[in-house]
Amino acid sequence: MRKLIFFMLISLDGFYQEPNGEIDWHNVDEEFNEFAIDQLNSVDTLLFGRVTYEGMASYWPTPHAIANDPIVAGKMNAMQKIVFSKSLDKAEWENTRLIKEQAPKEIAKLKEQPGKDLIIFGSSDLAVTLIPYSSIDEFRIMVNPVVLGDGKPLFKGIKDRIKLRLIKTKVFRSGNVLLYYQPE
Repeated sequence: MRKLIFFMLISLDGFYQEPNGEIDWHNVDEEFNEFAIDQLNSVDTLLFGRVTYEGMASYWPTPHAIANDPIVAGKMNAMQKIVFSKSLDKAEWENTRLIKEQAPKEIAKLKEQPGKDLIIFGSSDLAVTLIPYSSIDEFRIMVNPVVLGDGKPLFKGIKDRIKLRLIKTKVFRSGNVLLYYQPE
């Protein structure tokens, strides 16, 4: 059975974006890009909520993205993508399917299909809707060495305690620290 991974970059004080949605503080370098390529190679389906989907779809297919990061752009554009949204009417990014139904039920069906693992990039609100259903099998949280002071906190809206078990860590030369957790 496939597993669902949730990957998110956060600040040291637990925010995944600044108050106006800025993410220009992401600490990205060659080592990060190598990790990103390895991570993309380990999955075959990207899952997004509407907001993250719109951001990704407006960037990765552009000539700028393809010129600056051709390997990641090529993988992001070619890979199967699913956007969960009740408000979108269509999803036009190459290889994207729009699902308006209940995300937990659709995820359960996807996990039973053959293939590589599934991954949610960003899309904290989508992750928050899936956590109560135990849909997420692994949390990969990359802490960036920056304090934002304000922004949108990771897992906003979670009401109950979730116990996680640390299974692995990776320290990057840039100061990023990647934490791998599984639900207990």
